[in-house]
Amino acid sequence: MVEQTAKAVDTEAEAHEFRYQQIKKVTLVGAVVNIFLATGKITLGYIGQSQALIADGVHSLADLVSDLIVIVAAKHGSRKADADHPYGHGRVETVVEVLLGVFLIVVAVGIMLDAASHLSGPTIETIPTWFALLAAFVSIVANEGLFHYTIHVSKKVKSQLLKANAWHHRTDAISSVIAVIGIGGAMLGFPMLDSIAAIGVSLLIAKVGWNISWRSLRELIDTAIAPEQVAKIRQIILSIDGVKAVHSLRTRSMGAYALVDVHILVSNSRISVSEGHQISDRVMRRLISEVDEVSDVTVHIDPEDDEINSASANLPLRGEVLEILGRQFVDNPYYKKADSVVLHYLDGKIVIDLILPQALLLGTTTPAQVVAAFDVEFDPALNISELNILFA
Repeated sequence: MVEQTAKAVDTEAEAHEFRYQQIKKVTLVGAVVNIFLATGKITLGYIGQSQALIADGVHSLADLVSDLIVIVAAKHGSRKADADHPYGHGRVETVVEVLLGVFLIVVAVGIMLDAASHLSGPTIETIPTWFALLAAFVSIVANEGLFHYTIHVSKKVKSQLLKANAWHHRTDAISSVIAVIGIGGAMLGFPMLDSIAAIGVSLLIAKVGWNISWRSLRELIDTAIAPEQVAKIRQIILSIDGVKAVHSLRTRSMGAYALVDVHILVSNSRISVSEGHQISDRVMRRLISEVDEVSDVTVHIDPEDDEINSASANLPLRGEVLEILGRQFVDNPYYKKADSVVLHYLDGKIVIDLILPQALLLGTTTPAQVVAAFDVEFDPALNISELNILFA
């Protein structure tokens, strides 16, 4: 058992390390590409006399900041659970997603203000050259390639943070499209086209940033996962042998993963503790293996539906019940030989199974005589509805 646990820990650690290395790799590739794009666009923007391309180059420089944030967040967010963070560090990524979304909104506002100043300012008479137009086209291809590469890895390692950064690459491609429109428009005699297109696309960038931040903020306040995933979880649980119904099913996201809390009503209200545990263990394993997002499941086994009201909440526990039975059967010789006492808390009442040894029936003693010795009436206030005498 110890060896199996050690292997599980090693596997988990390897999974976290693999995830971090994948995120680090794709983000570093993006950072290197952005360095070349930023340097090239700013340089060719000056040479080709294109303000739009220079602004696009500054946008690429801003991406380096987000790439750095992603790497730092991935390193901490991919760490396994510890004593201080029993559910892991996934929320680190979530917080950074919020910051990344805000960063996109800020960039969008900057583009919008710059475009508005060009519209209200004096007409620019410099005409960009084909060098600037070519650089903008290269930027579109490079950033669109980064978008698809990053999205692919984000799905592979289940990283919403990486997905958010992928959309940042997509906004860079859009920004370069703006530059192409602006440069092309200026070359064709329509210098104001750059500013008009920039305002429209800056609104699109702001919307992407808002969507990323809003989704992450919802996760920080423990919003449930997608309804279709919740329905899938419910269906899996109901398909397990021994499960009668599901209620109080709650889910929440934790970075790339989801946590599940659920109450399960078992088919037989008088099953043993070990059988109830076996059912709950099966539920946990099925959900973790069949639902990609699920990493942790807490199962509460119910012998009866207590979603609205727990009728048995105020009934006495075993110690008090045994004291009651001891007083009631103080002179009963059979009670003192009982092997075990099984308690069932059902519908606000206590059902007691008293297990007696078969040896009591040797000789002239009959089962009826033993059962008759326990034929008593309990005080109704004790809420003991049944006393069953069983021989084993």
